[in-house]
Amino acid sequence: MLYLYAKAIHIIFVICWMAGLFYMPRLFVYHTEAKDRPGSEYQVLHKQFSIMENRLWWVITTPSMYITVVSALLMLYINPGLLSMGWMQMKLLFVGGMVFYHFKTQHIMFQLRDERSIWTSAKLRMWNEVSTILLFAIVFVVVLKSALNWIFGVLGLLGLTIVLMLLVKAYKIYRKNKGEKVD
Repeated sequence: MLYLYAKAIHIIFVICWMAGLFYMPRLFVYHTEAKDRPGSEYQVLHKQFSIMENRLWWVITTPSMYITVVSALLMLYINPGLLSMGWMQMKLLFVGGMVFYHFKTQHIMFQLRDERSIWTSAKLRMWNEVSTILLFAIVFVVVLKSALNWIFGVLGLLGLTIVLMLLVKAYKIYRKNKGEKVD
């Protein structure tokens, strides 16, 4: 029964963690684009975006990551046999990528806060898609579990990556045609 409670907590906090990881780079895009505003307007926006990013990060995203990890470790402690399964090893590899993404996103937040970021809004839009790709990979590995399906899943993931990149480029062209400044 403890395993099922840990699993429920795990699923709930994965959703919370992902919500934060999806929204944070979007805030970064707006924060970066605020640099194009006049000095005093930028300062107001910079302060507001820094507050929003800080609250999202430290109140929702980071605590959710830690609760996700702790609940996962509890499930693995209760059922250590999972570690010998190939799909779980693959999942943990992708989760490691998600944790790296989390801390790199935190680093970008600090750079923006300190006005040292060199990221363009276009690069941040691309960065925003990394968590989506990792989430797809994790869900497909957990649901499909077989090696053959992983191959199709990875090919699908590559296809998704290409589609997302094309959509970002198309959106950039659309904004340019509307007369908006794009980087």
